[in-house]
Amino acid sequence: MSPPVNLAPIFRLEGEVRVPGDKSISHRALILGALARGRTYLGGLAPGEDVAHTASCLEACGVFIRIHGDGRAMVEGNGPDHALSAPSDRLDCGNSGSTMRMLAGAIAGHPITACLQGDPSLMRRPMRRIAAPLQQMGAAVRLGPEGTAPMTIEGRRPLRAITFEPPVASAQVKTAVLLAGLFADGPTTVLEPAPTRDHTERLLALCGIEVVSGAGRVTVTPGALQPFGLRIPGDISSAAFFLCLAAAREGWRVRCPEVGLNPGRDGVIEVLRAMGASVDVQEREPAGGVEPVGDVEVLGGPLHGARIEGALVPRLIDELPVIAVLATQAVGVTEIRDAAELRAKESDRIARLAEGLRRMGAACETLRDGLVIEGPTRLVPAAVDAAGDHRLAMAFAVAGCLAAGPGLTHIAGAESVSISYPGFFEDLASISSA
Repeated sequence: MSPPVNLAPIFRLEGEVRVPGDKSISHRALILGALARGRTYLGGLAPGEDVAHTASCLEACGVFIRIHGDGRAMVEGNGPDHALSAPSDRLDCGNSGSTMRMLAGAIAGHPITACLQGDPSLMRRPMRRIAAPLQQMGAAVRLGPEGTAPMTIEGRRPLRAITFEPPVASAQVKTAVLLAGLFADGPTTVLEPAPTRDHTERLLALCGIEVVSGAGRVTVTPGALQPFGLRIPGDISSAAFFLCLAAAREGWRVRCPEVGLNPGRDGVIEVLRAMGASVDVQEREPAGGVEPVGDVEVLGGPLHGARIEGALVPRLIDELPVIAVLATQAVGVTEIRDAAELRAKESDRIARLAEGLRRMGAACETLRDGLVIEGPTRLVPAAVDAAGDHRLAMAFAVAGCLAAGPGLTHIAGAESVSISYPGFFEDLASISSA
């Protein structure tokens, strides 16, 4: 086990951070490049372990992928008839639920058998919501007795076209069904209970696939995917840690250039503004002509509590841990509801986050589906445990920077930042003054 990361409080935050490429888009771009026929060229591919697992799983299924250290990548697709071949061993998804769930949809449309597994954290995460629609489409899917991985898929072609309404809004479930729908005997439709990020739909259109979206439904018509070129924008989920940190103190400022502004992902900007932060967004040309991109700058100032619930939650589900940290510095109560999904992430983020914030002096109450945080609180350095969860590790780092008093904040499990943002602590140090 790696030693904890020790952080001292900071007294100034000022500068620019160019965050790594968007992790969600990177997963999808690799998979769609593999399903196309010909060479797909990518720039700004996310550097973390999660995306590396997607690449290695695709390679184990016969796809040639070349990744350079500067984020450039080339995918040699063999689609549509022979895009994926049967792997010789189990596919290791590591800690990446995105890899397991989305790749399951692609595998289901191929006449091959593959078994997907992951690390202990991933093996505890629910997979029935992925298995159910794929089984309806005609694939054979076997799970462990608790409805978790290992997940064995026996694909077929063609699959049956279906109309599917997931019980909970999930971009990963939607993506798995749409990817399987590429190999169905007709158009496949997903009815969304609430809007989720639409990276898959945008990239499918970039590949020449007919996609119709609107009124809470997405329909994909089977067709041959064309290879594409894409410069992947910066990950707004990674930028959120710096943006929230800047918002917490009057006069602190951070600028994150060329980050993705997908309308299913920009909830953190809406919440920062609702809490009173100054947020400036300068739009740029869309990436690949399909993904909104812009420069985001936050200037800190007085904050007040906010209520976060309903359709807003899927738009910032990954940012809720750091928003909860920011809420400790706002005047009044911040209430987060409708976020029960946080309990089934890499850790139980609701319980773990509350435990760590309380250790640092925060007034924090857990709910079945969220948190209630009362501020402002004078956070103090403490020993906290990120439980191997990259989002919690970075959220606790933000809390450690905001702490006051003698001593250091010790973050156990902080090595998990390599899952999504290997250079996080170096970038944090580059714009902060202790």
